[in-house]
Amino acid sequence: MSTDEHDLTELAVDRWSTADSPRLAELLTSLVRHLHAYAREVNLTEDEWASAITWLTEAGRLSDDKRQELVLASDVLGLSMLTVELGHRFSERATPATVLGPFHIDGSPDVPHAHDMSDGLPGTPLFLTGTVTDTAGMPLPHVVLDVWQADTDGAYESQVPEVDEARLRAKYTTREDGTYCIRTVAPLGYAIPMDGPVGELIHRTRISHFRPAHVHFLIDHPGHRKLITHLFREGSQYLDSDVVFGTKDRLIVPFTERDPASAPPPDGSKLTEPYLQAEYTFVLEPE
Repeated sequence: MSTDEHDLTELAVDRWSTADSPRLAELLTSLVRHLHAYAREVNLTEDEWASAITWLTEAGRLSDDKRQELVLASDVLGLSMLTVELGHRFSERATPATVLGPFHIDGSPDVPHAHDMSDGLPGTPLFLTGTVTDTAGMPLPHVVLDVWQADTDGAYESQVPEVDEARLRAKYTTREDGTYCIRTVAPLGYAIPMDGPVGELIHRTRISHFRPAHVHFLIDHPGHRKLITHLFREGSQYLDSDVVFGTKDRLIVPFTERDPASAPPPDGSKLTEPYLQAEYTFVLEPE
């Protein structure tokens, strides 16, 4: 049977409606309709579509277990944050979710309370302290906080080829009273990777390719909804232009400078230089 541009979409939708589950059929048929509508709206040419396929191929080629260029593409297009908003409609009391980002690595080491995950890396000492509670305000013991961040050069572990062990990432566990203490170094704002197809595309726009200073958290506790979020440093650059749209007012916290002579560090260590402390209560939504 011959087809033309007028009946091609419905024919494709009809074929993809045969998917083996109703949900998959819904996803694929809607995708076909929207892709075809986009092509018609912009009058997409064969050369432009070939360029897009080349771009996607290169993004896939760069992706591995440490770098996810396609996740980065989803992030900068705002799609990652949109799916977060759609899938994490928490109550007002719960800590808001944000994007996972392309640099999370599974299997971070379990470490004790107040462990220094910077392990001697340069930077201003930073203590993150607080409590994990449920939405009724009850402290939650034995909650695992999977924490990761960039260094003071803006590089994550996966971006440092010579590193073959955990670097600025660890799993902490709340104590019986729900409290936690994380020691690290203060992160800085940084540029997303610009050496791949995502960076090449951003270079052709006026989009800022920087993220504000932040620390990542993944908290997955039985009986509660998984929380993926950040803590952003108050006063950081790029809070209003975060390239992945992840900034939320409730996640911006002061990193307060303290003098160890008058305010001993929360881990009891002997510091001779000023340090920073940020306090935050994570509130988990019950399932």
